Amino acid sequence: MAGQKILVIDDSKVIRVRVREMLPQGNFEVLEAKDGEEGLKLIRQARPNLIMLDFLLPKVSGWEVYQKVQAHPELSKIPLVIMSGREEEVMEKIPKPFEKHFFAFIAKPFEKKQLTEAIKSAMVLAKKKPVPEAPGAAAPSSGAGGADIQAMTQQMAKMQAEIDTLKKQMTQVITIIKQMKAK
Repeated sequence: MAGQKILVIDDSKVIRVRVREMLPQGNFEVLEAKDGEEGLKLIRQARPNLIMLDFLLPKVSGWEVYQKVQAHPELSKIPLVIMSGREEEVMEKIPKPFEKHFFAFIAKPFEKKQLTEAIKSAMVLAKKKPVPEAPGAAAPSSGAGGADIQAMTQQMAKMQAEIDTLKKQMTQVITIIKQMKAK
């Protein structure tokens, strides 16, 4: 794996340094991003061979980074390890088993062995991931059909994000109501 670029997107400098120290010396170029916005920029510019993504990030959340990467056919092929100290936060957005979404999950804090296993798993899962079709490949040759499908797909993704946000808000409201009843 010599010359492989690993992008670590985490707002904790401790985690970024820890990952760098756990990787074999000289085999990896470790790129670091302290928030989702910086991470997306580095993903597009550097095209890393592996992304390690914290789910709870400032500016642009890990969930948003995940969605943007998955929506881009070239970027979605990059092996992905999602990191979080709160697995339930990830499960609110992405149901288990995570393997069916073609990424590895690692709970923070983690040890070197767990990191190595997560990276290997992410590499294997990325190879199993179906190759995304080029936009409009299955669309009729009329041209307008492909654009319509693409627009509808984008609208559906936006609506799904809004639904997910509403679900989270509803869960928070229910939790508050339960707490009020308990008092």
